[in-house]
Amino acid sequence: MLTNSSVGLNLPPWIGAQTQQLLAQRGHAWLLHGPSGLGQYQLALELARAWLCENPQPQGACGACGSCHAIGVRTHADLCVLMPETTMLELDWPLAEKAQAEIDDKKRKPSKEIRVDAMRDAVEFAQRTSARGRGKVVMVFPAEQMNTITANALLKTLEEPPGDVKFVLATESAHQLLPTIRSRCLGHSMHWPNASVCEQWLVSAGLGAAHAGALLRACGGRPDDALAFAASGRDPGVWLDFPRAMARGDAAYIKDWSATQIVDALHRLCHDLMAVQAGSAPRFFDTKALVPFPSWKALSDWSRALTLARRTTDHPFNAGLMQEALVSQAQTALNSRH
Repeated sequence: MLTNSSVGLNLPPWIGAQTQQLLAQRGHAWLLHGPSGLGQYQLALELARAWLCENPQPQGACGACGSCHAIGVRTHADLCVLMPETTMLELDWPLAEKAQAEIDDKKRKPSKEIRVDAMRDAVEFAQRTSARGRGKVVMVFPAEQMNTITANALLKTLEEPPGDVKFVLATESAHQLLPTIRSRCLGHSMHWPNASVCEQWLVSAGLGAAHAGALLRACGGRPDDALAFAASGRDPGVWLDFPRAMARGDAAYIKDWSATQIVDALHRLCHDLMAVQAGSAPRFFDTKALVPFPSWKALSDWSRALTLARRTTDHPFNAGLMQEALVSQAQTALNSRH
C-alpha cells in the first residue's frame, strides 16, 4: 500500500523543480495555491525543510543533517505546523499537549478547523529566539481552514514578522482566504505536471503500471489524489467498470467504499456524461466505459441530488442504507432515456 512516508522517499520531480524555483526568490511569506492533488502540502514542507536545513543546496534541503532528521520525525523546535487537528493526526504531526489531553479525555473531538488557540501559540512561537540558529518557519495547511478570527490573529505577525521567521501557507481554495491574508504573501500557482511524468512517478511510488494511467485519469490528472486513491485500499481496476456497475445497480461492486468516496465518484461520472452530451471529451472515464447516454434532464436532476448528498456524507447515517440509496439513484438516472 502506498503511504505518505513512501512519498517522502520519492519526491515528485515537479515538486523538486518548484522548490528550487521558490528558493531562488526572496520573501518572508509564500502562499501556495491551486486545485487539490497538486502537492501544496509537500511543496510547503520542502520549503520549510530547506529554510531550516544546516547544509542547504540550491535544489533544497540536504536530507541528512540533524535539522532534516528532526523534521522527518516531527520534532523540530523551529518549525510550527498549523493544521486542523484532524489533518495533523492524519499526517502524523503531534498535537499540543493541552489539545491532545482534551481529545484523550473525550472532552471534545479533533477540530476540522485551525483553532485560534493554535494560531496564538504560533504568534508566540514567532517571537521566540531560534533554537537551532537557522531561523523559524510557520507552515499553514490547508490555509482555507482558518476561520476569520484565526486569520485575523495571524495578520499583524504576517505583515511585520520578526527578522528570522518565514511563513508558508498552502491552500486548495485561495478564494476563501481573507484578501488581507493574500495581499501579505507572495503567491505561487502550483504547476500542473505532465501526465506521462505523473504515471512514471506513480509507478516508482509503488502503483502498478497497468493501473497508473487509469487511476491518474480517474483523479483528473492530479497525482496526489491518485496516490490517495491507491492508499485508500480500493482496487484501481474497479474504476474501469464503475459506470456499467452503477447502471446495473450493483451496490456490492463498491461495498468497501465510504459514502464520501461514492458520492465523489458518482459526481465525476455525472460530469463526464454531461460533458459528452455537450460535445466535450470526458475527463475521468474513457468514452468506451460510459453507459449509453441518459437524458439531459435526468443528468441535471442527478447532479443536483449529488450536490445535496455531498453535504451530508459525514453524518452518522447507516452506511449500508446510504450506499444502496446512492447506487439506486445512480441506476435510475443512468437508465433514463427521456
